[in-house]
Amino acid sequence: MTKTEIPPAVTEGRRPGEPVTRRRLTAKPARATAGSGRMAALLVSPTLLVLSIVVIYPTLMALKESLYGPKGLDPATGFISDTEPFVALKNYADIFGEAGERFWNAFWNTTFFTVVTVGLETVIGVAMALIMHKAFRGRGFVRAGILIPWAVPTAISGLLWRWIFNSDGVANALIGHQILWTTEGFHAKVAVIIAEVWKTAPFIGLLVLAGLQVIPKEVYEAARLDGARPPRQFWHITLPLVKPALLVAVLFRCMDALRMFDLPYILVGAQKHSVETLSMLAQNEASNVRFGPASAYAVLLFLYVFLIALAFVRLLGADLVGEGAARRRRRKTERRRMEVTA
Repeated sequence: MTKTEIPPAVTEGRRPGEPVTRRRLTAKPARATAGSGRMAALLVSPTLLVLSIVVIYPTLMALKESLYGPKGLDPATGFISDTEPFVALKNYADIFGEAGERFWNAFWNTTFFTVVTVGLETVIGVAMALIMHKAFRGRGFVRAGILIPWAVPTAISGLLWRWIFNSDGVANALIGHQILWTTEGFHAKVAVIIAEVWKTAPFIGLLVLAGLQVIPKEVYEAARLDGARPPRQFWHITLPLVKPALLVAVLFRCMDALRMFDLPYILVGAQKHSVETLSMLAQNEASNVRFGPASAYAVLLFLYVFLIALAFVRLLGADLVGEGAARRRRRKTERRRMEVTA
């Protein structure tokens, strides 16, 4: 018969006859957890320092700069002022007042591009992932071909699509009549949407493909034995199981599309009413040495992106940092412990 020995560290300080309580058994692991927490804080402190320098400091400086106006004639002295005057919230009041029309046009353009491009990219990206997940001859070549647009720099893809949408370009040759795609109008929006979807749909496809590859094949075999057809398997197995990866991909694309700048800037041009976004508006103000209004636009865009990301995480349950997976692992571990104890 095996004799179980209690470690001396556990029985130390215990009165004779006193039972070994659960608290005494778990006291040492609790001290180890506190030490691990201090070590984790020490290890992540460089990362937090870098984030403070590259994220928090620029954000606070932009917020501060948005409270100052452009340099100009000082009415008190009659000379050109060397410093930017403090105007408090006047830049924000002007955005919703004098400059309101241009701001709301850029806001709706940004929102329109985000909704339409991300919606199309989600559908096309999922289709790309399903194709890349299939086992067939030449799958590697197809995967490389699908991912090439994502590897092309945005500036290069903007120039490429500008050539395609020329008055005598490939797009007009295919449809049979001439459209001035890169001028003002709804066709300019269509040109930006086509170029953006072509470039970034593979990003969603790549993340969804990663989600597809962790689904066990036994799930599909059991569904086939139960008589489920491919469409039913897609809606009831594939889509629910790739939902975490798909939500993260859609969230990243939404944040990227809300900051859209380089593609419409290169493809259509600056100060085009039909394609001007909030980022282009802020850049235009900064290029005209109106840093206060430019910072105000940037702060509003930051708040817009932050609220969209927060709504995504709260309403749709996007698991960005793996908390859901960690909770599931903890529950699984606790369940195993209970089974072993029983």
